Amino acid sequence: MAGLEELKKKLQPLLFDDPDRGGVSTRVPLPEDTCDSYVVSDGGTVNLLSRSLGEYNINEHGFHKRRADESDSDEKAYRCASHEMHIFGPIGNGASSVVERAIFIPVHRILALKKINIFEKEKRQQILNEMRTLCEACCYPGLVEFQGAFYMPDSGQISIALEYMDGGSLADVIRVKKSIPEPVLSHMLQKVLLGLRYLHEVRHLVHRDIKPANLLVNLKGEAKITDFGVSAGLDNTMAMCATFVGTVTYMSPERIRNENYSYAADIWSLGLTILECATGKFPYDVNEGPANLMLQILDDPSPTPPQDAYSLEFCSFVNDCLQKDADARPTCEQLLSHPFIKRYLKTHVDLAAYVKSVVDPTERLKQIAEMLAIHYYLLFNGSDGIWHHMKTFYMEQSTFSFSGKVYVGQNDIFDSLSNIRKKLKGDRPREKIVHVVEKLHCRANGDSGVAIRVSGSFIVGNHFLVCGDGVKAEGMPSLDELSIDIPSKRVGQFREQFIMQPGNLMSCYYISKQDLYIIQP
Repeated sequence: MAGLEELKKKLQPLLFDDPDRGGVSTRVPLPEDTCDSYVVSDGGTVNLLSRSLGEYNINEHGFHKRRADESDSDEKAYRCASHEMHIFGPIGNGASSVVERAIFIPVHRILALKKINIFEKEKRQQILNEMRTLCEACCYPGLVEFQGAFYMPDSGQISIALEYMDGGSLADVIRVKKSIPEPVLSHMLQKVLLGLRYLHEVRHLVHRDIKPANLLVNLKGEAKITDFGVSAGLDNTMAMCATFVGTVTYMSPERIRNENYSYAADIWSLGLTILECATGKFPYDVNEGPANLMLQILDDPSPTPPQDAYSLEFCSFVNDCLQKDADARPTCEQLLSHPFIKRYLKTHVDLAAYVKSVVDPTERLKQIAEMLAIHYYLLFNGSDGIWHHMKTFYMEQSTFSFSGKVYVGQNDIFDSLSNIRKKLKGDRPREKIVHVVEKLHCRANGDSGVAIRVSGSFIVGNHFLVCGDGVKAEGMPSLDELSIDIPSKRVGQFREQFIMQPGNLMSCYYISKQDLYIIQP
């Protein structure tokens, strides 16, 4: 008991409750790469400065990074403007951020927007860590893809645009399936280990928060690492960290002892994560508080899978990751050739089918379809400045049927839609005719497409509207707010059908077939 009390006294001032699994995280700001200062200009640009990271300028149009040594070779610019986003409701809330779904208008791609408040010092550091990691590793296997970032002066928030992982996290999978079979884990680990190896060997980063909630999956079955807000950079492969951050629940012994640590700390966290995924429960007792949990990690033998329920290869993989001695743990490169990975290389595992058995793909595609439908009408009824993006919503094989004619290909369809839009818009703003969606039906079409049927009214007005409790984008008014009597304003009705298919990019869609019927009053 004396040891427990001593540990409590030493650690308690550093800790606060973490909503994830009752774990604990720290308040301690990171000493390395500290965000020294920030300036918000009159024009709405945030300038973040860091000793080692250089300079980040972020505004409503995107962000630009310049190294501290002012060399041009490492400059990066991402155009990801706020006005090029149709933002929908939140996916979820974390301890320091809100994540919302959005559609990036130029390519009609569904993204996740991670919003962080710039005025809180610790969150500024998280923003720098996140962007430093992601913008240098764009499109790398096993890491969530980065699309850019922008700043909204009115809210004081920076939005980081990320790939939308529509299958949730491994924590969600465990909640539904209770446990994950070995062959599925082995195949998912291949991608995760590639991403972690890149962080360690190329970017010289320790993630410091590997856990089931930070391993995301998509409906294709791909698993990827996310949440780099507490990652730390090392100058070389022999360098060591000395900061106490992350989720204590998955923290390695050397980190709990507040000793220097390196990449092996992530390997320990990965071992606990995989063991939890396979068994369906966290291997330590978390009910008696964080201090007791830390004593278990330090003093108890490392947890092992029951050998009568799991293969020798899986038990060996977990045991290798959970070595108390950090130097005895394997690297990501070594784990990629571990017998547990090799055992299932030739075993056919349909990861997409497995994820779809966890997440109802029909319901998920229905949500996506509703967003895409609203996105289409926002473009049609929106400003001339973004109208040209409607053209890329179609492919050369796309068809559009209207008034007894069929138009084929991007150019013909766009020209036809532009003529319809021009007639509805009229010559004067007060004569503009806009859509009011009264009924919206969405369903899956084949394995990955969506079918959408829409009916509604045309009214004289300035705002596209959706009746009832349908999905709405940020900034869209409701009928109640405008107090519009639809029947008295109606100048016509419409019925429209869309078939949408996934494009070349993940979560990017295009219209393959469209039929429009306009009914005069």
